[in-house]
Amino acid sequence: MNFHIITIFPEVCEAYTNASVLGRAQKTEKGKGAKVRGKKISVSYYNPRDYTDDKHKKVDDKPYGGGPGMVMKAEPILKAWQKAVGRKKDQKKVKTLIMSPRGKQFTNELAKQYVKNYDHLVLISGRYEGIDARVKEILKAEEVSVGDYILTGGELPALSIVDSTARQVKGVLGAFDSLEDDRATTGETYTRPEVIEYKKNKLKVPDVFLGGNHAEIEKRRGKK
Repeated sequence: MNFHIITIFPEVCEAYTNASVLGRAQKTEKGKGAKVRGKKISVSYYNPRDYTDDKHKKVDDKPYGGGPGMVMKAEPILKAWQKAVGRKKDQKKVKTLIMSPRGKQFTNELAKQYVKNYDHLVLISGRYEGIDARVKEILKAEEVSVGDYILTGGELPALSIVDSTARQVKGVLGAFDSLEDDRATTGETYTRPEVIEYKKNKLKVPDVFLGGNHAEIEKRRGKK
């Protein structure tokens, strides 16, 4: 799966996608012997400021019809998108998303669909009062929301979608059993030490987790 993030703050996003699970998934690694493990995902960035025609690299302007704030201009975003995936032969394998609080609610099921149906996922991160509506029209993009709240920009939603979707790519996680949505548990877990003391209170791991009876443990966790 190839992720393409259009944002005026790529450095903010790169710090996250280059770390931990996502970072490892982007590397080619040598396994045992001569076996080479290829990249599972790629994450690329496109700054609309790099696709402007004026010396000030301006990507926003006042809205037609009046109103507060500024609106992101269409041309720099369209040029960034063209650079990212515009020349792909099979555009049916490209999905373009615009981060928006008014959009379709993002879910794990959507993440699975993206992995199953597409090779390239373009995530457009807006700022200010939004993006010129012609971007959505031209690119046939879909607005997606990660929750019923407003953020300063689309970078955090884009990262959430990349993270959640990348987890659905086979091989990204060390063991595919790590996909929590397939286990449907209460999330109740413990690790060493067996007893911890906090403000003179001793908290012990429940006996069921110490007895080795996996049937009882799964029952406790509420596994279906």
